[in-house]
Parts: sequence; C-alpha cells; structure tokens
Amino acid sequence: MMQVQYMKPFYTKITGDKLRLVFAYQYFSILKEDEIFHFIPIEGKEMIINLHTQQIENLSEVFVFQKGNRFIRLPLYQLLLITNVHEHLTPILESATPKPQLPLVSSATVGEIDQLITEIEKKNIDYLIDQALTDYNEALFYELLHQKSTQFGGFEN
Repeated sequence: MMQVQYMKPFYTKITGDKLRLVFAYQYFSILKEDEIFHFIPIEGKEMIINLHTQQIENLSEVFVFQKGNRFIRLPLYQLLLITNVHEHLTPILESATPKPQLPLVSSATVGEIDQLITEIEKKNIDYLIDQALTDYNEALFYELLHQKSTQFGGFEN
C-alpha cells in the first residue's frame, strides 16, 4: 500500500456545492516502498468534491507522480483505494467548508426576555384591536378589550 506523504492544494475554490482542489508541483507526494514520488501536473491536477455528499466527482482524473525517470499514474479512484488520501482530505475539507454562523447570544436575563415578550404581546393585542375597528368587527373589538384587561391588567400603553 502506498501512503500519502504530503498533500496541500495549491489552489482551492468553492463554487456552489463544489470544492475544487488544484495541485501543483511539490504540493502532493506519495511514499511507495520507502521512496517519495512527487506529483507532476501533466495529466490531471484537480479534485472536484461535492460538499453535500463529501464525494469526489472526477474519479477518472489521472494523477502522475515522478521520482527521477520513474512515473506512477493513478486515477483518483485508485488513489483513494490504495492510499490514505482520505486522511489528508478530511482536514482540507474541514477548513474549506464554511461553518454555519451562530447568532450572537444576548446577555439579557430571563426577566428582561419575559418583559420583552409581554410588550410584544401587548402591541399585538393593540394591533388586533385596531384591525377589528378597521373591519367594523364589534364583537372581536370587545373580546380583545376584555382579553387585554384580563391579561395585562388595564388599558395603558
């Protein structure tokens, strides 16, 4: 089995749900029988990875590695089968894939949140009262007034 000695994309680009990893001289090397073969971009030079499925899409792309006058030609599917390339791809994918941003957490207390919710509910009732007046809906108007007085203890704004 061959081992990936070094693997660093020369260029990465995310387009839609695809990640393109482009390799250049000396940015990719494999170890075979204690000899290091360096990548040369004479045939294939990129991996295209679907970010949703985490699958390489151009498996027939041929990568060529050289040591002196000896060459190793490996299609990507074979490179995946006989080397540990996936161990080197994982950190590259993790660093290239955008992480979802978490919203900033407010330092509001539970009491402040409860007060804010109460204010929003009051404004909502006021809006519904206005809407009932606009629609000439007397029954809904009185029902909402009753709800406001029982829920919020009065008619102040």
